Amino acid sequence: MNRSARIYRVTLCGGAMNLLLLAFKFVAGIVAGSAAMVADAVHSLSDAVTDAVVLLFVHISEKPQDKTHDYGHGKYETLAGVVVGFVLFAVGLGIVYGGLAKVLVWTRGEQLAVPGRLAFWAALVSIALKESIFRYTLRQSVVLKSQALEANAWHHRSDALSSVGTALGIGGAIFFGEKWAVLDPLASIVVGLFIVRVSVNLLRGGIGDLTEQSLPDAVEQEILQLAGSVEGVEEPHDLRTRRIGNHYAIELHILMDGNVPLLVAHDKATAIEDLLRRQYGEETHVVVHVEPK
Repeated sequence: MNRSARIYRVTLCGGAMNLLLLAFKFVAGIVAGSAAMVADAVHSLSDAVTDAVVLLFVHISEKPQDKTHDYGHGKYETLAGVVVGFVLFAVGLGIVYGGLAKVLVWTRGEQLAVPGRLAFWAALVSIALKESIFRYTLRQSVVLKSQALEANAWHHRSDALSSVGTALGIGGAIFFGEKWAVLDPLASIVVGLFIVRVSVNLLRGGIGDLTEQSLPDAVEQEILQLAGSVEGVEEPHDLRTRRIGNHYAIELHILMDGNVPLLVAHDKATAIEDLLRRQYGEETHVVVHVEPK
């Protein structure tokens, strides 16, 4: 099974679970009268939407290099992660707004309804299922080196953790009575803020890659050390790096004895390219410019 097919399988597995939880949470939230559970259901709805986004963009990103995309289509996968981030951000703000509106009603002296126990049990089920799909998706994102899967994995984790907050809020409102019914909308606010935080982290990384952000310093230092380890190569410099989807792009200059034959200089540059591709993957884009010392 190729990489894209494996990504589809992982995403579809999570998507099927999201659809089941979506229906279950909405029914539980409405029947039990829980704002926090309805907010959690909306979060699951955003999960289903982002699953579709991942499937679409990963399909595009797997297209080979063509006349209009000399470096391939890998950045579409990064774009998928950014789209997921924006969806999460909007969902989080909407949940916070809805929770604040209910808390404001409570501060004016109006009594909020205590949610039913069905919402509490729905939250516990959601925690168990979403944590399991998070672990599975994150593990596969590492194996497949997929930014889109990683973003989707953390979306699953955010849903699991939001259900923890939901369970605490609903449980507190149920077990402590009407005076503590405000715990339900307060829990929805906490859920929304957590979702916003996760979305900002996803957007920071994705936008950085789309705007040609360099690879981390530790990776760049490793690249220079690897290039300098080739016999006859001196002072690797002018290093430029970036990500193209799940691949690295590396360009650097090296110094060599100006009297060596062109064939030798070419072989040394090729040796560096092969070394870097063995370290970072065969799809790594490497350009080595040789300068005489």
